[in-house]
Amino acid sequence: MQLNHYNTNFKKHKHPIKVICDNVSNAPNIGSLFRISDAFGIEELIFCGEDIQLGKRMNKTSRSTEKYVTHSIKENIENVIEDLKNNNYYLIALEISENSQALNEFKLTTNQPIALILGDENFGVSETILKQVNATVHINMFGNNSSMNVVQATGIALYELTKQLNF
Repeated sequence: MQLNHYNTNFKKHKHPIKVICDNVSNAPNIGSLFRISDAFGIEELIFCGEDIQLGKRMNKTSRSTEKYVTHSIKENIENVIEDLKNNNYYLIALEISENSQALNEFKLTTNQPIALILGDENFGVSETILKQVNATVHINMFGNNSSMNVVQATGIALYELTKQLNF
Protein backbone atom coordinates (compact mmCIF):
# COMPACT_ATOMS: atom_id res chain seq x y z
CA MET A 1 0.00 0.00 0.00
CA GLN A 2 1.28 3.44 -0.89
CA LEU A 3 1.62 5.79 2.09
CA ASN A 4 0.50 9.41 2.14
CA HIS A 5 0.83 12.51 4.35
CA TYR A 6 -1.36 10.95 7.01
CA ASN A 7 0.11 7.49 7.43
CA THR A 8 3.89 7.81 7.00
CA ASN A 9 6.19 7.12 9.92
CA PHE A 10 8.47 10.10 9.31
CA LYS A 11 9.38 11.87 12.54
CA LYS A 12 9.39 15.66 12.41
CA HIS A 13 12.83 17.02 13.11
CA LYS A 14 14.47 20.44 12.72
CA HIS A 15 18.06 20.57 11.53
CA PRO A 16 20.37 23.47 12.50
CA ILE A 17 20.54 24.66 8.88
CA LYS A 18 19.54 27.99 7.38
CA VAL A 19 19.24 28.19 3.59
CA ILE A 20 20.30 31.60 2.27
CA CYS A 21 19.18 32.50 -1.26
CA ASP A 22 21.04 35.34 -2.97
CA ASN A 23 18.75 36.88 -5.59
CA VAL A 24 16.81 33.68 -6.27
CA SER A 25 13.74 35.34 -7.76
CA ASN A 26 11.98 32.84 -10.04
CA ALA A 27 8.56 32.15 -8.45
CA PRO A 28 8.47 28.39 -9.15
CA ASN A 29 12.00 28.06 -7.73
CA ILE A 30 11.00 30.00 -4.62
CA GLY A 31 7.97 27.76 -4.11
CA SER A 32 10.04 24.63 -4.61
CA LEU A 33 12.66 25.90 -2.15
CA PHE A 34 9.92 26.17 0.47
CA ARG A 35 8.91 22.61 -0.28
CA ILE A 36 12.43 21.17 -0.11
CA SER A 37 13.17 23.18 3.05
CA ASP A 38 10.07 21.72 4.69
CA ALA A 39 11.00 18.20 3.57
CA PHE A 40 14.46 18.46 5.15
CA GLY A 41 13.30 20.27 8.31
CA ILE A 42 15.56 23.26 7.93
CA GLU A 43 15.61 25.99 10.57
CA GLU A 44 14.97 28.97 8.27
CA LEU A 45 14.81 30.00 4.62
CA ILE A 46 16.15 33.49 3.95
CA PHE A 47 15.66 35.21 0.59
CA CYS A 48 18.06 38.09 -0.09
CA GLY A 49 17.46 40.66 -2.80
CA GLU A 50 15.35 43.60 -3.83
CA ASP A 51 12.83 41.91 -6.17
CA ILE A 52 11.72 38.87 -4.19
CA GLN A 53 7.99 38.19 -4.57
CA LEU A 54 5.98 35.62 -2.64
CA GLY A 55 2.77 35.41 -4.63
CA LYS A 56 0.33 33.14 -6.46
CA ARG A 57 2.95 31.72 -8.85
CA MET A 58 5.11 30.74 -5.86
CA ASN A 59 2.13 29.18 -4.05
CA LYS A 60 1.54 26.78 -6.93
CA THR A 61 4.82 24.97 -6.31
CA SER A 62 5.12 25.52 -2.54
CA ARG A 63 1.99 23.45 -1.80
CA SER A 64 1.37 25.62 1.31
CA THR A 65 4.77 24.83 2.87
CA GLU A 66 5.38 28.58 3.29
CA LYS A 67 2.93 28.27 6.21
CA TYR A 68 5.29 25.86 8.01
CA VAL A 69 8.79 26.98 7.01
CA THR A 70 10.21 29.88 8.98
CA HIS A 71 11.30 32.39 6.36
CA SER A 72 12.23 36.02 5.81
CA ILE A 73 13.16 38.40 3.04
CA LYS A 74 16.22 40.62 3.51
CA GLU A 75 17.46 43.18 1.02
CA ASN A 76 21.18 42.82 1.62
CA ILE A 77 22.96 39.45 1.77
CA GLU A 78 26.08 41.11 3.21
CA ASN A 79 24.13 41.98 6.39
CA VAL A 80 22.78 38.42 6.58
CA ILE A 81 26.29 36.94 6.21
CA GLU A 82 27.65 39.26 8.91
CA ASP A 83 24.81 38.29 11.27
CA LEU A 84 25.39 34.56 10.62
CA LYS A 85 29.12 34.93 11.32
CA ASN A 86 28.37 36.81 14.56
CA ASN A 87 26.09 33.92 15.58
CA ASN A 88 28.79 31.29 14.92
CA TYR A 89 27.27 29.73 11.78
CA TYR A 90 29.44 27.57 9.54
CA LEU A 91 28.96 29.04 6.05
CA ILE A 92 28.84 26.69 3.07
CA ALA A 93 28.43 28.02 -0.48
CA LEU A 94 26.95 25.69 -3.09
CA GLU A 95 28.95 26.69 -6.16
CA ILE A 96 31.44 25.30 -8.66
CA SER A 97 34.67 27.24 -8.20
CA GLU A 98 38.45 26.80 -8.37
CA ASN A 99 38.45 25.96 -4.66
CA SER A 100 35.20 24.03 -4.34
CA GLN A 101 35.13 20.49 -3.02
CA ALA A 102 32.90 17.76 -4.39
CA LEU A 103 29.86 17.43 -2.11
CA ASN A 104 30.21 13.64 -1.97
CA GLU A 105 33.76 14.07 -0.55
CA PHE A 106 32.92 16.92 1.84
CA LYS A 107 32.91 16.01 5.53
CA LEU A 108 31.20 18.17 8.14
CA THR A 109 33.73 18.53 10.93
CA THR A 110 31.94 21.16 12.99
CA ASN A 111 29.21 21.30 15.59
CA GLN A 112 28.28 24.82 14.53
CA PRO A 113 24.89 25.49 12.97
CA ILE A 114 25.09 25.61 9.17
CA ALA A 115 24.16 28.23 6.60
CA LEU A 116 23.88 26.85 3.06
CA ILE A 117 24.27 29.71 0.60
CA LEU A 118 22.66 29.46 -2.84
CA GLY A 119 23.45 31.84 -5.66
CA ASP A 120 21.54 33.81 -8.22
CA GLU A 121 19.83 31.56 -10.81
CA ASN A 122 21.92 33.02 -13.64
CA PHE A 123 25.22 33.99 -12.01
CA GLY A 124 25.62 31.70 -8.98
CA VAL A 125 27.25 32.72 -5.70
CA SER A 126 29.17 35.98 -6.08
CA GLU A 127 32.94 36.18 -5.66
CA THR A 128 32.40 38.54 -2.71
CA ILE A 129 30.38 35.89 -0.85
CA LEU A 130 32.72 33.03 -1.83
CA LYS A 131 35.57 34.87 -0.06
CA GLN A 132 33.59 34.92 3.20
CA VAL A 133 32.49 31.29 3.54
CA ASN A 134 34.07 28.44 5.49
CA ALA A 135 33.62 25.94 2.65
CA THR A 136 32.51 25.83 -0.98
CA VAL A 137 31.01 22.62 -2.32
CA HIS A 138 29.85 21.54 -5.75
CA ILE A 139 27.92 18.62 -7.15
CA ASN A 140 29.87 16.55 -9.65
CA MET A 141 28.26 16.72 -13.08
CA PHE A 142 28.72 14.07 -15.75
CA GLY A 143 26.84 15.49 -18.74
CA ASN A 144 27.46 18.38 -21.10
CA ASN A 145 26.06 21.08 -18.83
CA SER A 146 28.05 22.60 -15.98
CA SER A 147 25.12 23.79 -13.87
CA MET A 148 21.96 22.47 -12.31
CA ASN A 149 18.65 24.06 -11.33
CA VAL A 150 18.97 25.71 -7.91
CA VAL A 151 16.20 23.59 -6.38
CA GLN A 152 17.57 20.24 -7.55
CA ALA A 153 21.06 21.24 -6.37
CA THR A 154 19.64 22.33 -2.99
CA GLY A 155 17.84 19.01 -2.57
CA ILE A 156 21.04 17.09 -3.22
CA ALA A 157 23.06 19.31 -0.85
CA LEU A 158 20.47 19.14 1.94
CA TYR A 159 20.29 15.36 1.59
CA GLU A 160 24.05 15.07 2.10
CA LEU A 161 24.26 17.62 4.93
CA THR A 162 21.31 16.20 6.90
CA LYS A 163 22.65 12.67 6.39
CA GLN A 164 25.95 13.73 7.96
CA LEU A 165 24.20 15.61 10.79
CA ASN A 166 22.07 12.57 11.65
CA PHE A 167 25.06 10.23 12.08
